[in-house]
Parts: sequence; structure tokens; C-alpha cells
Amino acid sequence: MWNWIGSKKKLPNSTAERRAWIVPDDDRLSITQQCALLELPRSTFYHAGQGESKENLRLMRRIDEQYLKTPYFGSRRMTHWLIRKGFEVNRKRIRRLMQVMGLEAIYPRQRTSDPHPGHRIYPYLLRNLAIERCDHVWSTDITYIPLKQGFMYLTAVLDWHSRYVLSWELSNTLDGAFCISALKQALTQGQPEIFNTDQGAQFTSQAFLDVLQASQVAISMDGRGRALDNVFVERLWRTVKYEDIYLRDYESASDLEAGLRKYFRFYCRERGHQSLGYQTPWEVYSARRLKRKAK
Repeated sequence: MWNWIGSKKKLPNSTAERRAWIVPDDDRLSITQQCALLELPRSTFYHAGQGESKENLRLMRRIDEQYLKTPYFGSRRMTHWLIRKGFEVNRKRIRRLMQVMGLEAIYPRQRTSDPHPGHRIYPYLLRNLAIERCDHVWSTDITYIPLKQGFMYLTAVLDWHSRYVLSWELSNTLDGAFCISALKQALTQGQPEIFNTDQGAQFTSQAFLDVLQASQVAISMDGRGRALDNVFVERLWRTVKYEDIYLRDYESASDLEAGLRKYFRFYCRERGHQSLGYQTPWEVYSARRLKRKAK
């Protein structure tokens, strides 16, 4: 298992693959040492986010479901909606839970964090832009994923034209390392002309921007509070949750990871999209790659 030590070139690109290499009961290396060798944050290996009561986890699940339907609900309206559904809650409690979930209570969209202090604000480059080819625009975002015994955060990198999910990663914290890992993994498959994000701290950190700048990718950022600037990723989250997360009701982080691996394969390679003439995202994206090789 550990005969690759000293040869970092052999490390898998995916955090999920590296996590699978860890041996919890290894008598030679501790989990901390294994994570360090694999360049894997310990927070991405350990259990799903904890610290909330079962009642709060149940509330967070209901908030997540309702927010997909009414993303314009801030903490005030969400509180009133929950009270009407029979929950004994107050606004202070709901505001805190929405902050944990990364749901902005003011702006009409999901926000997982405030901008990185002192970050440069890049212009939004996609307004009125016709996106007619693969690798023209990629984008990313983070969403909250409820579990029976905790929660996780999911990030993904999406090609706008084909709807192909180039990479995805899970974490039990909002540390930006899992977003950088997903970005680097996506760049092993291609390179976009424009990369779009929101102004969250994970995407405005210098470490994240350095990866894009090193690849000479044009950086685009959503306007503050604009719900539709990253519309294709928002649609992806809705699809993933309604077609997989809410139906499966995953017990643990490991169950979630295994389930999402199956679902994203189905989404990319088997699920036809009406906007693509019922082709799959992989059929559209791989056709672009074949054209490149033919040139």
C-alpha cells in the first residue's frame, strides 16, 4: 500500500481516490501521517460534519429542500415557513443554521462564504455571451449535502456547453483545499477559456486564483446577489439532490461518496439532456476532444 512513498507523481489526482488509499488501522503510519504523505487534509478523511443535534439536522434538511424551491427565502421568510409547517423555531436559530449550510440570508442565491479579505474583484464575463462550444466556459460552486448523521459540502466543476461534470469533491469543512483539488483534477481533462465562480472565499483565495492564472484562464466572477450568474451549476445541484441525495438519504460520508460516484457517472454518460438533443454530456464533451485530436 505504501510502496509509492517518495514518488509523488504516482499520487491520484482525485481526493476521493487518495482517501481510499488510507488504512485506518495501519500499525506503521498514523492517519495524520498518511494524510500528510497523500497531501490530503485530515478534515476530508474524517467523518461528516458533526456538532448539530438530530433536531437541527432535520431542520437543515427541510431548509435545504425548501431553499431549492424558493432561493429568495432569507432567514425571516424561512422561519415563518417552518413555523407554518409546525416547527417550533425562531429566526436566530434559523439564521445560524443557514450560515452553517452556506445559504446567504440576504442575497437570492446560495453563498458558502464571504469574499476573501482584500481579494481582487474580477468582472462577470458571461453576460449576453453565446456559449456554443465545449471548454468555452467552466464554472464551479459549493452546496450543502444533508446526511442522516451529519452533513458534507460538495463542489463540482462543470463545462457549461456540454453540462459535463469534469470533477467533484467532498469535504466536511468549507476549507478551500477541496475546491483547489477539484479544479486541478478538472484541468487534467482540458482547459477552459473562461472560468466562472462566485465571490466566496474559497474561489477568491490567491491559492485558487494562482491555479487559473498559471493556466492562462480568463477569470469571471458573479455579481453580488445575482441568482442566475452561475445558473448551470445551480441547476446541477437541483438535479443531483432531487434525483439522488433526497431519494437515497445517505447514512454516512462514505455512503455518500460511493453513491455520488455512481450518480455522476450516470449523469454524465447515461442521462440524456433535452437541451443537448437528448445526447449525454459525455457524448457532447468527448466529441470535442476527438475533434481536437483530429486537427
